[in-house]
Amino acid sequence: MNHTQTELKVVIGAGEYRNNPGWLHTQEEEVDLLNETTWKNMFKENSISAILAEHVWEHLTYEEGLQAAKTCMKYLKPFGYIRCAVPDGYFPDETYQSIVQIGGPGPEDHPAASHKIVYNYKLLIELFEAAGFEVSLLEYCDENGQFHQYGWDGADGVIFRSKKFDPRNQAERLVAPSLIIDAFKRGNR
Repeated sequence: MNHTQTELKVVIGAGEYRNNPGWLHTQEEEVDLLNETTWKNMFKENSISAILAEHVWEHLTYEEGLQAAKTCMKYLKPFGYIRCAVPDGYFPDETYQSIVQIGGPGPEDHPAASHKIVYNYKLLIELFEAAGFEVSLLEYCDENGQFHQYGWDGADGVIFRSKKFDPRNQAERLVAPSLIIDAFKRGNR
């Protein structure tokens, strides 16, 4: 099935989340970041306006993440983007870090899905820039554990595990933040 509408927006690894009405929600069996054949079966190159991946990239090694970013680049339209959220390696909370660590217990709903990498903002930017993207930070912690948030719109893709949308993070203290970026494809690619 080839999707050809003008504003094709795809959620990768949607799981049970349906936070983005009007987006195509996919599972790994349908669109696998490491198997380009699954992409060819679903989409044309340069056809996707936006891709959203919430807590997906940390389940790939750095090399796999780079390969996945390059695949996304191929299928994004010029000026399209990936909104990517991962656990934040600079969030200063021991309990959080014990859950998100490499090979750690992982999220309670998917205990077998262990993490292969823990990103901080520098490493995530490096990966997407190496794939040819221009990166904007949306939410992240810096080296000192200081949280930063820039104005971003859920209409461009809701990340549930964020300061902006997760009810656990609406109090004075952050409980479950994400490192969130938008990675843009330049118009000449």
